[in-house]
Amino acid sequence: MTPHSAEFTDVIVVGGGAAGLGLAHRLTETGDATVTVIEPPDGPQRPPERTWCYWGEGVDGLEEVVDATWFFLRLHGADGRPVTVDPAPFTYRMVRSTDYERLVHGHLARSEGGRLLRATAEAVRDVPGGAEVRCTLPGGWSLTLRARRVFDSRPPRSLPPARTRLLQHFRGWFVRTDTARFDPAVADLMDFRVPQPAHGLAFGYVLPLTAHRALVEYTEFSAGRLTTEAYESALGRYCRDTLGLGAFTVERTEQGAIPMTDARFPRRAGSAVFRVGTAGGATRPATGYTFAAVQRQSRAVADWLRRPHGNAPAPHGRRALAMDAILLRALDTGRIDGPSFFTDLFRHVPAERVLRFLDGATSLREEWGIGLRTPVLPMLRTAVGLPFVPRRSEHATRNGEDHR
Repeated sequence: MTPHSAEFTDVIVVGGGAAGLGLAHRLTETGDATVTVIEPPDGPQRPPERTWCYWGEGVDGLEEVVDATWFFLRLHGADGRPVTVDPAPFTYRMVRSTDYERLVHGHLARSEGGRLLRATAEAVRDVPGGAEVRCTLPGGWSLTLRARRVFDSRPPRSLPPARTRLLQHFRGWFVRTDTARFDPAVADLMDFRVPQPAHGLAFGYVLPLTAHRALVEYTEFSAGRLTTEAYESALGRYCRDTLGLGAFTVERTEQGAIPMTDARFPRRAGSAVFRVGTAGGATRPATGYTFAAVQRQSRAVADWLRRPHGNAPAPHGRRALAMDAILLRALDTGRIDGPSFFTDLFRHVPAERVLRFLDGATSLREEWGIGLRTPVLPMLRTAVGLPFVPRRSEHATRNGEDHR
């Protein structure tokens, strides 16, 4: 390999997933800085096409890449009783990763200070006056880029020490049925009419695209992934026995795992190196949703870069993280029944308030009211004991970005 001389830009974004592209999108919109996005070249390092879902309100700048929208949300309790809610003013929205990439890559191409570099980032470190990223180009050449600030969105190789560590792991089928089986206006967020594991919880997830097509997933909150055969078996039973789809064709699959943990993710890796996305704590610990949080984080970072001081903005508030830590511990210890907890939450609290709560946008008074709708004594017992639970380190395999 022959090294190239160092090149300079204001901001380098490492990684082209939801977090990296989201930040690049916001920075190219403002035009306040030159931006270089480093994405892996075509090949095994690039993740397959995936979907990201979030709830949004009004116009958010992503209209041209929203592939589907649902106006109603539904949960099925383990007893089979459905809970259908209207989350207005929110709607539930799906974005395909390929469409989002096309949007942001187009912004970069049209921006005077934007650049997309296909290369493998080998090392990121502080240097006098900023930071540098050493890359390997597809032909084997090496290249060093320098910037005032580097934002690294690559998933962490291992998770920080935590008191509770679960995974939200799933496999999904994009199915086409022979007859109309789906209501395109209703998204099934959690369908607990599936066999529950001995530890954790499991549910179906159905996002209708048309009356004949839908993304159908089997999801677990538990300590470890299943085999592909086990996911496929669970999906087959769910489609056949629970949904009663009849004859259908699987057009495409997707699979992933999302960390659900109270680990403290450092948002700074150096004086001029910052972490965003899951590596920077954007994944909501109690739900695994990430896409909406990285959009908020991207806007906050873009604003912060105009007048930088202290650390980059946190994606979630301390109060929200504290409540998530209690819920995760209560689920992990079995003190609360997961299916009943989530179903009752939507059954007894207005959906709009639940979604604002999950976004960390509720007031202390609203959160107190939501807390009273949960199993109070088990949650209090968990809260009292949580400070005495030690944080333990555990090596985790690299987690790919997901659609939630």
